[in-house]
Amino acid sequence: MLEGWPVIAPHAILALCGGLIFCLGAFWQRRPSGLLWWLALAASLAAGLAALGGPVSATYQGMLDVGLYGRLFTALIALVCLLALLLLKRYAALRGFAGEELYGLMLLAGLGMALTAGAAHWLIFFLGLELLSICLYILLAMRKGSSESTEAGLKYFILGAVASALVVFGIALIYAAGGSMLIAPSLAAASGTGHGALTLLGLGLVLTGLAFKLSLAPLHVWTPDVYQGAPAPITAFLAAGSKAAVMAVLVRLCALMPGNLWTYWVLALWGLAALTMLATNLSALREERVKRLLAYSSAAQMGYLLMALVGARYGGLVSALFFLCAYALMDLGVFGLVTVLSPHDGDLNRLDELRGLSRRHPWLAACLALCLLSLAGMPPTGGFVGKLFLFTSVLKAGYPVLALLGALAAAMAFYYYFKLVAVMYMGEPSGEPAPSGPKPAAGAAEALALAVIAVALLWLGVFPAWLHGLAGAAVATLGG
Repeated sequence: MLEGWPVIAPHAILALCGGLIFCLGAFWQRRPSGLLWWLALAASLAAGLAALGGPVSATYQGMLDVGLYGRLFTALIALVCLLALLLLKRYAALRGFAGEELYGLMLLAGLGMALTAGAAHWLIFFLGLELLSICLYILLAMRKGSSESTEAGLKYFILGAVASALVVFGIALIYAAGGSMLIAPSLAAASGTGHGALTLLGLGLVLTGLAFKLSLAPLHVWTPDVYQGAPAPITAFLAAGSKAAVMAVLVRLCALMPGNLWTYWVLALWGLAALTMLATNLSALREERVKRLLAYSSAAQMGYLLMALVGARYGGLVSALFFLCAYALMDLGVFGLVTVLSPHDGDLNRLDELRGLSRRHPWLAACLALCLLSLAGMPPTGGFVGKLFLFTSVLKAGYPVLALLGALAAAMAFYYYFKLVAVMYMGEPSGEPAPSGPKPAAGAAEALALAVIAVALLWLGVFPAWLHGLAGAAVATLGG
């Protein structure tokens, strides 16, 4: 029964340590301060190392991808967990919600993300998606006494429940058409059984549910409200980890999609990509609150990623994987800096609060500017190289109109990214403290996380070949 279990060591570490943290919190009332945080941090690091260096196999029991593709995403999600925990340490302690619930749920959410990204079976996919969603519902509302945090958790819960219902109904239709719960055979069956229409309807429902999780237009309207109300480091965790896991599913579906369904599938991706890029960037142009602006920005980046999936038959999947890794770092960086710059009794809110930041905290301003320039696609950053790959893929696939819309959306995005940079570097300090209290400098854990993110973004911009090659090898294991 336990044959081959070392290949799922990363998942086992996250599950066992998450459970251990809950037990320690419940039964060891006088535990040393910070022990649970250190345990969660060690578990994330161990899971990442196990994903990178553990034994290799194609699948575990035929249900979970533990080959290069699954391992790449497990390692990425472990890194996201680790960096989010570093950003969370002081923030949660100052606001009084650090504890076993927070750290245990972070690890279990990471487990849900890893299962979702590596699912080769529809049941594993749904269980992973539900595990990460349930943990995130609670994490978003974790800040006790904050009505905004409670509202964010409630909104995400209600809309997420609807999305889950659509996904499970879509899976049922795909199973009815293909007769298999394994993802690859269920899709392959659609090309020979005459049930292509039923499979397509099921895939449409699954795509609708995933579009909600990815904040794709027109299902993105929850994003600014939830991001605004959630604690800033939890927002970073949601924006980077959850979207990476769900996008991994879309990449897998694109790689396995049979030819007779691809014609309809690619049309849906084309429309969603165009609508998301334009709608979210137009909304961001009018936004004056930092977290809401970054929420629209995060949704817009998903539109660029969909553009690469349209070119899946021409190297777009490799481009999407590269950009997804860079995106996770960029969003962790910008929301991590919002965490550091937030006053003790709230989160950074207005653009004016960034005025003159370069004079007060020059290194934090430089780090935030680097992440924003990477999101805008400026060299020499990982965001620039990633967008270069995305646009090249969609042009190779023969979709110049979509590439033109993407370029128009990117031009709009330049305005609001550079508006933020200009406020930091060209605006005079207001001279008045923020209404909600002083802004602290970064602690050691936060500084370490931000330094890792900044170095990684520059590294990807200057030396992109190794990650691009790794992404290509991972996609090859899917048959894409």
